[in-house]
Amino acid sequence: MDLKKFNFTILIEKDEDGLYIASVPALRGCHTQAKTVEELLPRIKEAIELY
Repeated sequence: MDLKKFNFTILIEKDEDGLYIASVPALRGCHTQAKTVEELLPRIKEAIELY
């Protein structure tokens, strides 16, 4: 199986409650949140893969 590799820009913001929010502007509706950036990065990777 030949897999393609893509690069996406990920926006990371911290909300007023202290949660980190990651979104992918190129993938409408692709976003997630976590308490730390370390938790956030694997979650947004999974969200991109599921998209």
